[in-house]
Amino acid sequence: MAVLVGGLFAAGIYTILRRSIVRIAIGLVLLGHAANLLIFTAARLTRYEVPIVPAEAQAVADGAADPLPQALILTAIVISFGVLVFALVLIQRVFQVVGSDDADDLTTTDRPEL
Repeated sequence: MAVLVGGLFAAGIYTILRRSIVRIAIGLVLLGHAANLLIFTAARLTRYEVPIVPAEAQAVADGAADPLPQALILTAIVISFGVLVFALVLIQRVFQVVGSDDADDLTTTDRPEL
């Protein structure tokens, strides 16, 4: 799992360093997935018992999955989906205005006309 998380982080960082705005958005998604998997891995992946407290017990049984990282990851997935959709709308608008998805073309107002 550590190799998978490291590979996703590496691919995300490599993709963010590209000049295309679409690739930057894809890199951010990869980084988000890597962070989610890192939290899952750090929270001890287990398949033994569900994190439900029985009526006669006072706490979750030993060896049960921790529900807090699951809740955090679910919230992170929903938020990252919203941010991705917002970024895609912004990318579409930038492409309509500039006519390119190259990040260097976005600075044309800063350069003197040749």
